[in-house]
Amino acid sequence: MRRCEIHRLHLVTYENGMKLQQKLVEMRQREEIVDQLLLLEHPPVITLGRGGDETNLLATPEALAHHGVRFYETTRGGDITYHGPGQIVGYPILHLGEGNRDVRRYVSAIEEVLIRTVAEYGITAARVDGRRGIWVGNDKIAAIGVRIARWVTSHGWALNVSTNLEHFRLITPCGLHGTGVTSIERETGRSVPIDEVREILAVKFAEVFERELVPRAETIRLVKVLVHDGERVLLLHRKAERGNFWQPITGAIENGESTLDAARRELREETGHDADPRSLDLTQSFMIESQYLESRHPAPVIASEPAFEARVDSRLPIRVDTLEHDTWGWFTFAEAYERIRWSDDREALDRLAIRNSQLATPA
Repeated sequence: MRRCEIHRLHLVTYENGMKLQQKLVEMRQREEIVDQLLLLEHPPVITLGRGGDETNLLATPEALAHHGVRFYETTRGGDITYHGPGQIVGYPILHLGEGNRDVRRYVSAIEEVLIRTVAEYGITAARVDGRRGIWVGNDKIAAIGVRIARWVTSHGWALNVSTNLEHFRLITPCGLHGTGVTSIERETGRSVPIDEVREILAVKFAEVFERELVPRAETIRLVKVLVHDGERVLLLHRKAERGNFWQPITGAIENGESTLDAARRELREETGHDADPRSLDLTQSFMIESQYLESRHPAPVIASEPAFEARVDSRLPIRVDTLEHDTWGWFTFAEAYERIRWSDDREALDRLAIRNSQLATPA
């Protein structure tokens, strides 16, 4: 069997997912790495494939913002689809070597993986001629969209486990009228742990594609702390030689340190203040480019990062780590959103803004 490294990732913004895929595809094309399988979830996002029809986006920008859903044009095949929490996205980065260069056969194999997976829950799914994806009657339970460059695959599938199906009302799924969407939870009528489904998917993928799956852990463990005073957010500016961008407090988790202890330590080291960080119930995965790292790591560098928030009085002085940062500032949420470079930091900022608005709402 050919080896395939499997990455069990956390929440990955769509932009970060594309960057990671692009890096892995380039490395696989140069035969620097073996086959890869990424299993992850995306924040709410609508994506339009190459040649897709924009009229299948039914929501206005204001409606998308109201629902917290982003819009992104992508390089995969297919039309329009929705990704969000509760949906397992699979991105295989496979080299279709000599004798296996058959795109139809590859897509059929992905369909088989999904059919076998949902069958474990007593769900009978099938292919439908002329329609991409996997169907339960007239309802789609999994979408498929692939890209192949120099015979290396990317993109893949999205399987609805406990997805918010109401968000599909914002689009005409895959451009097909008169069809619906469903999920494993809707079909079974019970709660289904997404981690459980992810492991079944991995087993079925190994069976169908005849791969030996080798787990690949994250390269580095980080922690993120969004400091705020209820109305404004504290951002630190990295020195020019360290990237020249604004960011929340971030740092590496030391050996033997809990994520909460790491958040407390980073908060103290980066601001000079002690506070009580609270979890944002958000853990993200993303790739770090080598120029932003102090020491060398094997490529690609994939980080995991739980996010916290901490309230600090903005009238207090801030003592930054001058080895990394050259200045700091307090910004409104809108100003901070514009200054932040990375999509995962913006996603965490959105999570904090929602929490603050909920706290401000009278019971």
